[in-house]
Amino acid sequence: MLSVENLDVYYGDAQALDNIAIEIEQGAIVTIVGANGAGKSSLIRTIAGMHRPSRGRILYRGTDISGWPSYKVCNLGIGQVAEGRQVFPTLTVAENLAMGALVPRAHAGRERNFERVYAMFPVLAERRYQAAGTLSGGEQQMLAIGRCLMGDPELIMFDEPSLGLAPAVVQSVLTTVRDLNRDGLTCVLVEQNVAVSLKLASHAYVLENGRITLAGSGEQLLRDHRVRQAYLGL
Repeated sequence: MLSVENLDVYYGDAQALDNIAIEIEQGAIVTIVGANGAGKSSLIRTIAGMHRPSRGRILYRGTDISGWPSYKVCNLGIGQVAEGRQVFPTLTVAENLAMGALVPRAHAGRERNFERVYAMFPVLAERRYQAAGTLSGGEQQMLAIGRCLMGDPELIMFDEPSLGLAPAVVQSVLTTVRDLNRDGLTCVLVEQNVAVSLKLASHAYVLENGRITLAGSGEQLLRDHRVRQAYLGL
C-alpha cells in the first residue's frame, strides 16, 4: 500500500532521516519504535507532505507522492493524528470535526462520518457544542482521531497518541487503534508504550538516530534482547 525507499531528510545541515526504507501492507498495523529524537515524527511528517525529502521516494498505491503538499496527500486517503492532538481550542467539537471533512474525498460521506465518529466516541456527541479547549486530554485525543476519520482515510498515521494521557485513557486510545484496524483501516503507529504497540503490530521497525536498525513482526521484536533491554528495561 505504501513504500518508503531510500529516504533522506535534512533540517538545514542536520540529517533527520538516513536511507529509510519501510513497507506498509494494506490492512496492517505497522509500529515504529525509537527513542525521543530518533526521527519517528520526521518520518510521519514527511510521508504526510509536511517535509520534503532530499532523496528517495514515497510510493502510495504505486504513485510517487514524494514532496506532494499535505492537502494532496490527505486527499489521496492518508490521514494523520498528530503528536499533541493539535485541536482548534476555540472551535466546538462539531466544528473541529467539520474541519476534517474539508478535503474533496470526504464531502460525499460527511454526514455518515459524523455519525460514525459520534457512535465511536459518545462523549463527543454529548459535547458537540463545547469548545475543544475545555475537553480533557483524553477527550481531545478522541477528537483528534475523530477529525482524522472525517477525512475518510484508508491509512492513518498515529504519532504518539497516548502522550500525556492517564494510563486508563492510554488503554482506551490503543484499543481504538486496534478496532479501527479491524474495521479495515491500515495503521502506522508511533507510540512510546513500546510493549503494547508491538503486541498490536503485524510488522515493526526500530528507528535509531534516523536509521532503521531492526525490523520484523511485532512478536519477533518483543522477543529481541536488544529491544527488551533498550525499550522495555528487561
